[in-house]
Amino acid sequence: MDAIVGLLDGPRANRAFLLRSILTPPWSLRIQDEAPLAIAAMVRGEAWVLADDGTHVRLGAGDVAVIRGPAPYTVADDPATPPHIVIHPDQHCTDLAGNSLAASMDLGVRTWGDSLDGPTVILTGAYLLEGEVSQRLLRALPPHLVVRRDSWDSPLVGLLASEITRDDPGQEAVLDRLLDLLLIAVLRVWFARAGQTAPAWYRAHDDPVVGPALRYLQGHPAHPWTVASLSAKVGVSRATLARRFTDLVGESPMAFLTGWRLDLAADLLREPTATVDAVARKVGYGSGFALSAAFRRVRGISPRDHRVAPAAR
Repeated sequence: MDAIVGLLDGPRANRAFLLRSILTPPWSLRIQDEAPLAIAAMVRGEAWVLADDGTHVRLGAGDVAVIRGPAPYTVADDPATPPHIVIHPDQHCTDLAGNSLAASMDLGVRTWGDSLDGPTVILTGAYLLEGEVSQRLLRALPPHLVVRRDSWDSPLVGLLASEITRDDPGQEAVLDRLLDLLLIAVLRVWFARAGQTAPAWYRAHDDPVVGPALRYLQGHPAHPWTVASLSAKVGVSRATLARRFTDLVGESPMAFLTGWRLDLAADLLREPTATVDAVARKVGYGSGFALSAAFRRVRGISPRDHRVAPAAR
C-alpha cells in the first residue's frame, strides 16, 4: 500500500462542502467553521492565508493550500484587510454583526461572492467530519501547506473548477471523489519534497527493509502479524527488522500496527451501519471484546462511546 493512500484508508469525503468563491478586493473572511481539514485552490487572482499565530502565506493563481483545523484562521486579499465576513460551523455565513449573508452573496450553483466578474476566484473544499479523514493524516500535517503552480503538473484544479458548478444527477459523489483526488495529489507532491520535515514513518517507506514491512502492515491490517512472520516476509532476521523499524519509524513494528489498526477502527466506527464486531474483524481483532480492550487501553474510551460521541473538533 502506498504511504499516502494508506493515510486516507477508511471513510472518504461524504457530501463534503465545496464552493466557488468570486470576490472583489478588499475582502477578508474569518474562517471558524471548525472543519478538521480544508483545501483552497486559486483559480484566479491572489489571496493570503493568515493564521492567528502571525504566520501567513500568499496564494497565487494555480496554487493549492491544505489547511488543518479546527483552529480559526483568516483568508483575505491582503494581510492588512480586516475581516468583514465570518464563516461559522455548518458553513453558515454572516457579517460581523451576525446577519446572514447566504441569500445576498448567492451567485448560483455552489457559487458565492460579490460579483460573477470579480477578479478573485477560489475553490474551497472542506472535510466537515474527522471521520472522513485519517487521524494519522491530520497528525502528520502542519497547520497549513502550499503546493505552488510551478511545482506540479495536474489537471485536477481545472477539472474541479469545471465540475463544481454542475448540478447533474450524482454530482455530489463526483465532487467528493475529485476532492479526494486533489488532496492525495497535493499531499503526494508535498510529502515528496518535505524531506526531513516529513513524518518518520513516511520517510521510512523508502527503506528497502522497513518500507516493505510498512506496506504489509498498512495493506493487510487484519492479518495476524508477528515480528517473526513480518521479518520472514521481508527477508531479514527478527532482530534486524525490530531494530531497523524502531530506529526509522520511532516505534516497534507491533506498536505501529496497533496504532494503525486503532486509527482505522476509529474512522470505520463513524460509519452508521458498522458494528463493533465487524470493525474488529476488518482491522485485525478476533472479536469486538478484543478491539474494545485495545481501544480502551490506548485511547481511554470504548469503541461504542467513541462512535456515539461528536467527532472531536
